[in-house]
Amino acid sequence: MVSRPRILIAGGGIGGLAAALALQRAGFEPRVFEQAPRLQPVGAGIQMSPNATRALVQLGCGEEHLRDVAVAPGALQVKSWRTGRCIFSTPLGKRCLQDYGAPYYHVHRADLHAVLLKALGPEPLHLGARCTGFVEEDGGVRVELEDGSRTWGDVLIGADGIHSRIRTAALGPEQPRFSGYMAFRAVIPAERIQGLRLQRDLTSWWGPGRHFLHYFISGGRQLNYVAVVPTRTWHLESWSVEGSREELLSEFQGWHPVLQELIRATDRVFKWALYDRDPLPRWSSGRVTLLGDAAHPMLPFQAQGGAQAIEDAVVLASCLTRRAGRPQEALVEYERLRKPRAHQVQMASRGSAQLFHLARPLQVLERNTRLRLTQRFRPDVLAHRMDWLYEHDALAEAERVRGL
Repeated sequence: MVSRPRILIAGGGIGGLAAALALQRAGFEPRVFEQAPRLQPVGAGIQMSPNATRALVQLGCGEEHLRDVAVAPGALQVKSWRTGRCIFSTPLGKRCLQDYGAPYYHVHRADLHAVLLKALGPEPLHLGARCTGFVEEDGGVRVELEDGSRTWGDVLIGADGIHSRIRTAALGPEQPRFSGYMAFRAVIPAERIQGLRLQRDLTSWWGPGRHFLHYFISGGRQLNYVAVVPTRTWHLESWSVEGSREELLSEFQGWHPVLQELIRATDRVFKWALYDRDPLPRWSSGRVTLLGDAAHPMLPFQAQGGAQAIEDAVVLASCLTRRAGRPQEALVEYERLRKPRAHQVQMASRGSAQLFHLARPLQVLERNTRLRLTQRFRPDVLAHRMDWLYEHDALAEAERVRGL
């Protein structure tokens, strides 16, 4: 009996599990090493745009797996911070299905994590296993774990986040870039805010130098919000540091009463500094490569961090399948297929950071007037401004590029 190629994955987040599932479905033997002793995904929402849900279908995690935990937003509504007046809106729910052939979902990260893990099965996952380094040997990679043990595989994938140890070991140290912003996040039981009569939309409130975003998750049972503010003093990039309602209320003093009510309905608020990196010149070295935030961390202003990791996963599995027995060639092809796309999304996210957070009154007036006029006279422009992102089929695009 011929043994299956063993692929080692450092990191058991969304990207790591998606990669393991894609590889398992392609006939490989994935092994995922997660440093946490038990799985505790971040208690926050995540947006899955059509390019991501299309890839999830390719992983066997389609609507039937997500319908009970996801919410399909009806529209994107962008509102003025103080008056609540609509700056612009674009349809999402039905239009995404019609134009892109895939839904737009809001999901709790823990729910998405659970869907991926259920599809994968528990056997490939090793908890309390921190990868500290690796050595390439003839025909494979030996990975060293923090407890002193070692394991061997044909390929190593670093899916261990923005502070990736695998990236540092493979490509050398490099510091992430601080954006100048920090984010607060919280999840509220929907029953607490029934009186606000919020629609199941993706709603973003833009104000001077900051913005506030909210949407329903968990099948509508919870509401997730993210509030982004400028900062010069808070640089800690961790999703487990608690803030306070009082701190958040002071940051959004004078904003619309709906937002004040959301903050007051919150039990626990977490905060983290926002970082990304300049695009790396390469992701791979020999039999080692990177995926997701380890390869291309991006700011959250296109809501694409998880989506791009899932795209990475399906393309990487296809490359290793297509070039079976030649993993170094497969990783070169993977970079060629994925780097331009990830770079484009990284830069778009930086651009959105500027657009969302204009502070000078004349700049804000010009932006809002331009968007309102576009909404009135050319709504198709706003409706299709994200086509380049949402209509993308990562597997189909990989095949197209291979044929050039």
